[in-house]
Amino acid sequence: MPYHKDKQQAFQAAQQGMEDAQELYAEIVRDSASYGHQLKHLKQEVNEAYAQIENAMEVASDHQRAQLERFQQDLRSMVEDVNQY
Repeated sequence: MPYHKDKQQAFQAAQQGMEDAQELYAEIVRDSASYGHQLKHLKQEVNEAYAQIENAMEVASDHQRAQLERFQQDLRSMVEDVNQY
């Protein structure tokens, strides 16, 4: 597989992981009975997104790297927000 295709696929996987984590984060209901389950699921998604981002960073272009760094910052913000609750 050509190198540029690997870069694009790695970036797209990181982007999808980020979107999945954002969706779960948006759906969390803090006062619900299933909050613990939702939090566990979010933690799994965040960890997967971090792993995908790290993988993509290894082959990313400068533009992709900047976006991946924003993804990491957004994930950190989500984690900090949930941890403060």
